[in-house]
Amino acid sequence: MARAKESDASLTRDEAALAARFGYLFNSYYEAVGPRHARARRGDLSRPPVADIVAYRHHVDSAMRRLMAGNGCGRAAPLIELGLHHEQQHQELLLMDIKHVFGSNPLAPAYADVAPAGPAPAARLAFADFAGGLHEIGAAEDGTFVFDNETPRHAVLLTDFRLATRPVTNGEYLEFIRDGGYSQPAHWLADGWAWVQANDITQPLYWRREEPGQPAGVWSSQSGPGGWREFTLTGERPLDPTAPVCHVSYYEADAYARWSGHRLPSEAEWEVAAIADLAERDPETDANLLGSGLWHPVAAAPSTAGSSSRLGQMFGDVWEWTASPYSAYPGYRPSAGAVGEYNGKFMINQMVLRGGCALTPPGHVRASYRNFFYPHQRWQMAGFRLACDG
Repeated sequence: MARAKESDASLTRDEAALAARFGYLFNSYYEAVGPRHARARRGDLSRPPVADIVAYRHHVDSAMRRLMAGNGCGRAAPLIELGLHHEQQHQELLLMDIKHVFGSNPLAPAYADVAPAGPAPAARLAFADFAGGLHEIGAAEDGTFVFDNETPRHAVLLTDFRLATRPVTNGEYLEFIRDGGYSQPAHWLADGWAWVQANDITQPLYWRREEPGQPAGVWSSQSGPGGWREFTLTGERPLDPTAPVCHVSYYEADAYARWSGHRLPSEAEWEVAAIADLAERDPETDANLLGSGLWHPVAAAPSTAGSSSRLGQMFGDVWEWTASPYSAYPGYRPSAGAVGEYNGKFMINQMVLRGGCALTPPGHVRASYRNFFYPHQRWQMAGFRLACDG
C-alpha cells in the first residue's frame, strides 16, 4: 500500500481537491456540521482508495502535532481530548466491522494469527450480595476525562440485589438452545420474539454447527460440544464451553435470563458492583482488553470468579447488557454546538452496556462508562451476567 511521508504536512493539488470533499464524506452524523453521505450507504463506497485516506490522515496528524506543540491549543484542548477518546472507540469498532466482514466469508479468514487460549476449568457460578439503599453513580467532576453521558453524578435508590460473579458462558447458553429457548415465546419480549421470527434467529452470531455426516468443507474437523464452532478474529475454532457467550442481542440476553429464573442487572446495580470490584483489582492489569492480544473473551479464572464475595470479568472480555434504557441522567445538558450531538441525540430506543470487551483499548473503560446499542444488534462483542433480587 502506498504510504505518505508522515512528516509531510502538505497536500498535492489532487489530494487537496479530494480533501475538500472529505468533510462531506467523513461527517458521520453531525447535523450542525452540514450535509453528509447517507449512513446506510457507507458500505457501498469503494473510493477513495486507502492510500488517499492514509495520506490525508498523515496530513491531519501533522497539522494537529503542530497545533499541540505550539500555544494554539487553547479552547480546542477539550475537543482534541474528546477526539482522541473517540478514536479509541473507532479502534474497537473497526475490529468488530472487520470481524463481521470476515465472518460473512465462507472461507472464514483469520485477521490475526494467535493460538486460542483453549478451554479452561469452568469457574463456578455464584452470586455476590449487595446492599440496597442510596448510592451514587455517574462520573465525578474531578478533571479526569469522561464522556458527557456519564454525568452528572447523582443518587439512586436500590433494593438489595445479587449479581453473578461472572458472565454467562457458551456452555450455559447452549443449554438454553437445547431446551428450545429460541422456539418458546414465553421467554421473549414481544419485540424480541418478532425479531427472532422475522430473522430466523436460532443461535448467537458467529456460531456454526457441523451436523453429523455433514461435509466439513473449509472447516476444521474439530468442533466443540454438540458440533458447534465459533468464528473469531483468529479464525474459526471449536466452541469453548467455559468462555463467556458473546455476540448476542439484548433480546437474547433477556430471554436467557427469564429462562434461567433470573434477570439482567440495571446499569445502576452494575456500576455499584463495579465500584466495589475496583477496590480489589485494577482493570488496567487484571482484564482481558485489547492489550492482552487474545482478540476474544476467555474463561473466568476459578480463583477470582468462583466465590460468593469476588466478582470476575467486570471489565474486558464482553460488553454486558443491562436492563436499563439509554437515557439522560437527571440534570444532563448536552454541550452547545455540533459536539452536543455526540451522545445526547441518541438517548432513545437503545439499551446500556457496561464494562468493555476483549477489543476495547486499555485505559478506555471505567465503572461509569456507558455504551449503548439497539436491542436487536449483536455484531458488537456483547454478552451478559445474571442478577436477582437480594
